Amino acid sequence: MNMVLEHRWTALVSILALLVYFAMGLQVARARGKSGIDAPAMTGDPMLERAVRVHINTLEWLPLFLAGIWLFAIYWNEAFAAGMGVVWIIGRLLYSAGYMADPAKRSTGYLIQLLAGAALLLGALGKIVFSLAIDGVR
Repeated sequence: MNMVLEHRWTALVSILALLVYFAMGLQVARARGKSGIDAPAMTGDPMLERAVRVHINTLEWLPLFLAGIWLFAIYWNEAFAAGMGVVWIIGRLLYSAGYMADPAKRSTGYLIQLLAGAALLLGALGKIVFSLAIDGVR
């Protein structure tokens, strides 16, 4: 199958994850507008600080997620990778909603995205190591 067409679902979910990240950046901008705190300041209003933390935490997870989803799709299964990517996105949205309401309510979303991200990354690693062991290092 054509490589461009082979990973359309993974590409779509990757773009959706980036759009979620973009929306979280807009959430920071809205919080800045409501609080009247101009850049570069990032403190002084609890809602601004929460929005910034949600945005930064998502950025911290994006490299692990994107590498994991793509490597899992390539080495294991496209549909499962895309499905776990959707689970990761749902986890990030729940994390954001929980954190914005009350930082103590972020745990469920965090755990969901942690498990989805770990499944993708460790699943890809496992398949790669297994294939090296079976095929031998060439």
